[in-house]
Amino acid sequence: MVPAWLSALASIGMAVGPPLVYADQAYSIVGKKDSTGFSRDVCAILLLANITRCFFWLGSRFEIPLLLQSLLMILAQLALLYICIRYRPRTSSENIGASTRPFAFWQWPTYTQYLEFLAGFLLCQAILFLIFGRSEIFIFILGLVALGVESTLPIPQVISNHKQRSLYGFRLSTLLGWVGGDAFKTAYFFVQNSPVQFKICSVFQLSVDCVIIGQRIYFGNAVPASTLMEEEDIEQALALAEE
Repeated sequence: MVPAWLSALASIGMAVGPPLVYADQAYSIVGKKDSTGFSRDVCAILLLANITRCFFWLGSRFEIPLLLQSLLMILAQLALLYICIRYRPRTSSENIGASTRPFAFWQWPTYTQYLEFLAGFLLCQAILFLIFGRSEIFIFILGLVALGVESTLPIPQVISNHKQRSLYGFRLSTLLGWVGGDAFKTAYFFVQNSPVQFKICSVFQLSVDCVIIGQRIYFGNAVPASTLMEEEDIEQALALAEE
């Protein structure tokens, strides 16, 4: 039997801990005035997953700390997304118009466009819930989608790390927060007997975290060659302009 005080402490940690993981990442980006190395797709995954999870709560009414975690995470990711856009690299696809994604998805030039998309996504979720919210199958699928999307959180970072051949710009504190947080919440879900969607997706997410640990060991966090070349090109262009 888990003591009441320990259960309460675990609930507080579950609600507040995950959003705080990104505080140091945001501080680092603001300090360097450069968001290179951190994938903004992480913000997309967390925002879409946690918005969906809020609707899942309306149909399933799982633990309140998990609902609070979703609400706090949405606020944290909106702030982090703004910081990433403000300090994105000069050579980002948005700035040079070289996005290869359909409709330049999640690579738009202004923060307002991201908010407009999220508002539309929220509206669509609300309409679907009003229509199908009484269906147990719909609620089950909604939870599976919410937790399934969130479990893919580390994958964009894995891809970004592989392209750079480095973990430059991705804070070690964020990685440790992911691993520690996912290990904690996996144990929490099993102890609290949370819905099966939480258990399956947390185990998968923890497995992908281990892949990033392997990348950290193999690649290190040195400045990637592409970034150094970009800085040299900018310096040369400034020198020519002065002449």
